[in-house]
Amino acid sequence: QVQLVESGGGLVQPGGSLRLSCTASGTDPEIYEMSWYRQFPGKQRILVARIDTNGRAIYPEAVKGRFTISADNAKNTVYLQIHSLQPEDAAIYMCNAYDSRNFVNFWGQGTQVTVSS
Repeated sequence: QVQLVESGGGLVQPGGSLRLSCTASGTDPEIYEMSWYRQFPGKQRILVARIDTNGRAIYPEAVKGRFTISADNAKNTVYLQIHSLQPEDAAIYMCNAYDSRNFVNFWGQGTQVTVSS
């Protein structure tokens, strides 16, 4: 029912920017929280941005000010704009949809972000 497809990853130099996109199907913004996570090699995935069912954006302190999540409900798409990318930001970035009523998570396949000179 729910399908998430990410795009926009790639190779950037330190200080560069990327805009990641997640096109969703089968999600209702009144029910689903939409989030971006990232996963470093050998580590668990970590939340980097979330839009809750009230449309409020939430960020961990580590990325606040550089990462911006937004949603275009008409296009069924959520975005993650990243500025001032650093090598420590390199990871697989994954889109997540959380069904807050049935407590079920759905995941995209991820998009690779690489930061290198």
